[in-house]
Amino acid sequence: MKLMQKDLLKELPSVSEVLLEVPDEIDLHRDYVTFIIKRSIARFRKAARKGALELSRGQIKAEIVAEVARYSRPSLTKVINGTGIVLHTGFGRAPIHGEILNRVARRLEGYVNLEFDLRTGKRGNRLEHVHDIIRAITKAESNLIVNNNAAAVLLTLNTLAEGREVVVSRGQQVEIGGSFRIPDIIRKSHCVLKEVGTTNRTHLRDYEKAIGPDTGLLLWVHTSNYIVKGFTKEVPLADLVALGKRKRIPVMADLGSGALLDLTALGLPREIPVRELVRTGASVITFSGDKLLGGPQAGLIIGKKRFIKKIVSNPIYRAVRCDKMTLAVMEEILKTYRSRQVSERNLALTLLSTPRSILKTRGEEILQAVSKEKKDILGLSLVESTVEAGSGSLPVEKIESMALRFCPRDRKVSELAQQFRLSAYPVIGYTANNIFYIDLKAILPGQIQQLTETIRNI
Repeated sequence: MKLMQKDLLKELPSVSEVLLEVPDEIDLHRDYVTFIIKRSIARFRKAARKGALELSRGQIKAEIVAEVARYSRPSLTKVINGTGIVLHTGFGRAPIHGEILNRVARRLEGYVNLEFDLRTGKRGNRLEHVHDIIRAITKAESNLIVNNNAAAVLLTLNTLAEGREVVVSRGQQVEIGGSFRIPDIIRKSHCVLKEVGTTNRTHLRDYEKAIGPDTGLLLWVHTSNYIVKGFTKEVPLADLVALGKRKRIPVMADLGSGALLDLTALGLPREIPVRELVRTGASVITFSGDKLLGGPQAGLIIGKKRFIKKIVSNPIYRAVRCDKMTLAVMEEILKTYRSRQVSERNLALTLLSTPRSILKTRGEEILQAVSKEKKDILGLSLVESTVEAGSGSLPVEKIESMALRFCPRDRKVSELAQQFRLSAYPVIGYTANNIFYIDLKAILPGQIQQLTETIRNI
């Protein structure tokens, strides 16, 4: 029989009691430990008031100490991405190769020449560490890098058109995610939104009619995260650039994902390469560094030298510039690019371009390493699948993959998914039609053995 509420509340230990139980090896700030304990006691107090507390005083203390121990471990940890989405926002988008991270860690230990010119002994510019390689690969006159593409868009808009009108097609007023919408970012940049055309059709004459004395910028947005089919019309960027030159108005292009090469050479769906937009003569082009480029979270701004110079001089730039870690990782990622291909150290593009045949071989190796009894209990089999690149990249065509399929006999699918998430090597898959899947597309080759062990231990 459950105790009365008053008696249940008496079972709750004090903060000082629990503190005495916390092992010395848990090396956390005492105030943080106290915070965790107070929060846990509050949770148990809430249960006691509802008459739902069935633990003894000792058990409660043990659970709270276990909670403190859990929070003493790093919150950010490696996971096995079985969703099939390589550029998964929840998992940090583009994965970074361990060799690159190790090289960067060795280079950044202690002090570095972030803003110091070793040749002259004078103050340097942090952008110089990646400027030349970005310029060479993209063929743009100049460039800079900030902490993400949202910052790149905001900074560019504010610099080139603050207090003036930004002309953009209604069909290109996209929402990227996390409520980041082009109309909102234009307003937050202290610019005036000037809409032209309709949702599905915009003509060059629409832009021409919209241009007036208050026009500061023509904005072209690549709708990389969706497609409109049917009765549609979109003005090519080259035509918009030609109009901008005639009217002496700068043209900005937001590419979004930012593919630095022709992805079809890697067996992937086509995406507009950055160089293709550079050839149009656009004043400024913005795109992400952690999507199809395969690098760390960053936003790249490339284009005409006079506009880039103006953007760098904007005080907002200092608020959104990159730190030494981002610049170091970006430098390494950019060096993975070859003329028509990328090194295997560019993990994002390597995973995206791994053919189904190789994934099938990996899946068969996993099945062979799992006992027949275990496969029967878990209802484990290997099936063909299709996935998306993720983060709004390459949204139109699916990418071929293979997946492990689970139809467990002895537990609910939701319970199985939780067991995988809470295992020694956390595995995150997905559920569809009451079937649990672990897709192999986004699983690193070095994680196959870990995944196999996890399946054996479930």
